[in-house]
Amino acid sequence: MDLYLFDFDQTLYAYDFRRRLPALAELTGSTQYTIASRWWAAGHEKRADAGGYATVEAYLSAWREAVGVELTVEAYQRSRAASITRSESAMDALRHADEIGTAALLSNNNILFRTSLPVLAPDVVEVLGEHRLLVSGELGVMKPAAAIFEQALDRFGAKPSDALFLDDNAANVAGARRLGLSAFLVPSVDGVPDGVAMRRAIDAFAAR
Repeated sequence: MDLYLFDFDQTLYAYDFRRRLPALAELTGSTQYTIASRWWAAGHEKRADAGGYATVEAYLSAWREAVGVELTVEAYQRSRAASITRSESAMDALRHADEIGTAALLSNNNILFRTSLPVLAPDVVEVLGEHRLLVSGELGVMKPAAAIFEQALDRFGAKPSDALFLDDNAANVAGARRLGLSAFLVPSVDGVPDGVAMRRAIDAFAAR
């Protein structure tokens, strides 16, 4: 059965970091500058996405030490929710892919994002279940490295030639293609992922 691997941010949901940072500042009592410089610019979020903070507790502890204020799971979820907007057409594409094959998430995100998905995107969890939510923070490697695609293929017993990867990042798409997967660069319309284009790509792959 064909395997369809979907990114999350700007693929299934629109993502706007400009909404996330102000929400984090308000919810934690810090400032946008402090958070941006001490957390993102210092490389902590990328480290978390690569599996450097392997548990929720480790992520929150690293945040407290780096930023100097407490971050709760609820504050993380509320700020993350403020930054995303569901694409109805993308969700239709996800459901369609899961009807004709096996669909799964493959996202560069951290462990706290993974455990928060039932709150942030319950519709995605409803389609995929808990066992088809793959994030780099758990796998210990980020796209576009070959190892993350190899882990995903192994998880579902799929060959590269039987997998289609959908992502808005050109480097990630290129990484998948280097390993022999088919890959589709997801476009956006007015900032929202274009699920109609994704569905066309899915149908073209299924009919190969």
